[in-house]
Amino acid sequence: MILAADQQVLVQQQLTLAVDIGGSGVKVMVLDDQGNPTTERDRVPTPMPATPEAVVAAILELTKDKPFERVSVGFPGVVRVGVIETAANLHPSWIGFDLAATLTRYLGKPVRVANDADIQGLGAVSGIGVEMVVTLGTGFGSALFVNGKLVPNLEMGHHPFRKGETYEQQLGRAALDVVGKKRWNERLLKAIAILNHLFNYDSLYIGGGNTKKIDVVLPSNVQIIPNITGLLGGITLWRD
Repeated sequence: MILAADQQVLVQQQLTLAVDIGGSGVKVMVLDDQGNPTTERDRVPTPMPATPEAVVAAILELTKDKPFERVSVGFPGVVRVGVIETAANLHPSWIGFDLAATLTRYLGKPVRVANDADIQGLGAVSGIGVEMVVTLGTGFGSALFVNGKLVPNLEMGHHPFRKGETYEQQLGRAALDVVGKKRWNERLLKAIAILNHLFNYDSLYIGGGNTKKIDVVLPSNVQIIPNITGLLGGITLWRD
């Protein structure tokens, strides 16, 4: 009887392939039911041009020989029922592309797709109060949660920020390269202050590859989260 019970647990275990599509890299990792990694994080540079066909091919290559029963994908844009609606930092041919259906067809597994900042937030938030997530990478991602409930597809990055430019134009990777780390950090503190006044959040989490460029003292309710959170949050898409 004990052996049978153990076998039943093994049968019920669902391994999730977490995929994070970014402007500079495509990452994958397999997670168990509790969100613990069962493989190393694998990464390849985002293909250029970053068309749907090229990115899907990169994902298929990364998933070779990996065991999984379902797939979670974080995408840098607005996603509605698996279909891409915006892709500012990739290729315009993504608009209207059904990423969930395409990967389901190629991988033969159920696939759920969501905004990458939303997934990063799912892996970071405590579920208490108003919590916000921003991601600093090629672009500027954002997510908002109220008592753990996601407000989906919050695209703060493309809203006006200062001097006639958006958050993404002032805080994306291109801006960092142009103005340098000191001015970029000054802009970041201004953005944090504005977002705090706008959303009155209890906690703000900052993720993304450019968090390593932060060298200012952050407010006490702001914390940096590791890049791997964008993959670990993928398991939460399957917790209905």
